[in-house]
Amino acid sequence: MPHLDEVDVRLLLALLEDPRAQIGELATAVGVARNTVQGRMGKLERAGALRQGGREVDLSLLGFDVLAFITIEVNHRDLDAVITELRGLDQVLEVHEISGRGDIWCRFAARDTHHLQAGLREVLRLPGVIRTETSLALGEHIPYRTRPLLERTLASPPR
Repeated sequence: MPHLDEVDVRLLLALLEDPRAQIGELATAVGVARNTVQGRMGKLERAGALRQGGREVDLSLLGFDVLAFITIEVNHRDLDAVITELRGLDQVLEVHEISGRGDIWCRFAARDTHHLQAGLREVLRLPGVIRTETSLALGEHIPYRTRPLLERTLASPPR
């Protein structure tokens, strides 16, 4: 599936809002017929657009082919404000406060390296940000998962 249209994107947004929504509910939310939703769902599933049971979208289908991991060093008194500002940046997928080198780790999506550079400049302009270090993801080998931990918990419950 090379391109997702507006209906596909609205359907994905509705699924992210409520991954358990029924076809009728999705049709109402998106403003299209039930048959349209059923057809689009099949197309999205075959294309692998939905991951994690509808909670994560394959962003490459929307043209976001660059995934970066940004370590951000901040003035500690500005940490909360920087996190609040990062929440407002569309390209920011995930933010964690970390120990070690840097203070914040951020997963970041971009269409290409020029889009990434523009996004990094936005991050660097945030008050309190001292510097960033960026690593690019070249490929995903093990997607985010929790199954092994859950299975281990069943096999030997925590004390």
